[in-house]
Amino acid sequence: MTSEDPLALERQVCFALVVAARTVLSVYRPVLEPLGLTHPQYLVMLALWGSEPLSVKDLSEALRLDPPTLSPLLKRLEAQGLLERRRPPQDQRTLAVTLTARGRELREQALEVPGRVVDRLGLDVGELERLRDGLTQVIEAAAEPQPGRG
Repeated sequence: MTSEDPLALERQVCFALVVAARTVLSVYRPVLEPLGLTHPQYLVMLALWGSEPLSVKDLSEALRLDPPTLSPLLKRLEAQGLLERRRPPQDQRTLAVTLTARGRELREQALEVPGRVVDRLGLDVGELERLRDGLTQVIEAAAEPQPGRG
């Protein structure tokens, strides 16, 4: 099989994305470990550091995670004392997620994470931003409804 083969492994976007994701996450792991966070937990915290309180529904949409996947992450972060889940008196149907003082303080330590990851990857910030933008386009294109599908 040659590189012209449309089924060649190295030509597959899905393969490159999976390997890139797995490899980049391995770079984050030791950087996040001193914070006591896994990568999925870090993403939750990033969303909350950006805007809080957030409903579980809004957090689920922001992270593109379904609520059954998000719920255990929130429970673990709550057990660590980093966030609280409460039903606001004005809407008992909603579950609001807010940071605790400890969760807000952790942001200061987390400020080092992006720089350490960039250093470890050894790529120019501009290159990484272009890559992120390109991946965002792929995500959006893949999420668009396909013609003829309901």
